[in-house]
Amino acid sequence: MSALLWITVVSLAAWCWLLFGQGFFWRTDVRLPPRREPEEWPSVCVVVPARDEAAVLSASLPSLLAQDYPGRAEVFLVDDGSTDGTGELARELSRRHGGLPLTVGSPGEPPAGWTGKLWAVRHGIGLARARDPEYLLLTDADIAHAPGGLRELVAAARTGGFDVVSQMARLRVASPWERLVVPAFVYFFAQLYPFRWIGRKGARTAAAAGGCVLLRAGMADEARVPESIRHAVIDDVALARAVKGSGGRVWLGLADHVDSVRPYPRLGDLWRMVSRSAYAQLRHNPLLLLGTVAGLALVYLVPPTAVVVGVAGGGAATALVGAAAWTVMTGTYLPMLRYYRQPLWLAPLLPFTALLYLLMTVDSAVQHYRGRGAAWKGRTYARPDAVPDEG
Repeated sequence: MSALLWITVVSLAAWCWLLFGQGFFWRTDVRLPPRREPEEWPSVCVVVPARDEAAVLSASLPSLLAQDYPGRAEVFLVDDGSTDGTGELARELSRRHGGLPLTVGSPGEPPAGWTGKLWAVRHGIGLARARDPEYLLLTDADIAHAPGGLRELVAAARTGGFDVVSQMARLRVASPWERLVVPAFVYFFAQLYPFRWIGRKGARTAAAAGGCVLLRAGMADEARVPESIRHAVIDDVALARAVKGSGGRVWLGLADHVDSVRPYPRLGDLWRMVSRSAYAQLRHNPLLLLGTVAGLALVYLVPPTAVVVGVAGGGAATALVGAAAWTVMTGTYLPMLRYYRQPLWLAPLLPFTALLYLLMTVDSAVQHYRGRGAAWKGRTYARPDAVPDEG
């Protein structure tokens, strides 16, 4: 047997294991768990960190103000040093649409050791504390919620006894690059953090989706959120780990009526979205980077390479094994494409998309070691290990 055939056999074995042994990550049926409405609805404060979000706020904030929630609820938007009139627009939208009460606050520049978004979240939670809420809904400024979304989140948390209930917002998929890259983003996230494992009692896997996180206020105190995660780039995963580390229960699944309205029309926009945090996901560890690159190549790039080389060179066995691995890969991607209502012919292109993610990850590491710091929405961090503001 040739070396390529052996490598391809390993790739096929890896896909067989991923198919059955990684929490059925490829399935898209993990939605809000069974729930019943409580006899008394707890109070909720919604915290929205926002930095230069005027372009999307008109499509998102009214959906929060219009929440059909039977209990007491209030929205706190934290204008994190915006220069585009985000705070003024938020007040105008509140006057125009009415609905839930809105308070707009400003935290000032974050001190050393804090990411901008988490500093803004800290300020918003501080404002909310005066209302003594039982739950906090942490949501991004680009997220639009269905009118009954808050009601369903609270009912799910109460029924299941969860300290965190989080939904992965359906990202915008409109441009050709969004169609190619965005569904794969959620697919890869689920592969790293299988949703079925997150909600299981006693499981160590922890993750959340920052666009929609319902957090029990008492648990925020116990887990010292956000102070305990103030350095985190990937703050949603860090929050979930802090909660689980404090003995709390976390649930994460896909959303039906929570949508991001932020556009990423060009490849460069998507590239920056991924590369700004990809190396942080690997804890800035060169060995993890090498392992990730090798793993992506083995799992996603070897199967199509084996098919092409096998067909061109007359290696029928290599081509056959490569085709089998590519078929399994394609089949696991189909449910995510259906969830995003995208054409199924995109599924065989997953190796190309994985190559893009591999390059984005390498670029993230290159930027880190060049010591350029990170910039996001006009805020620059000069330190080589600084983190971008995701607000």
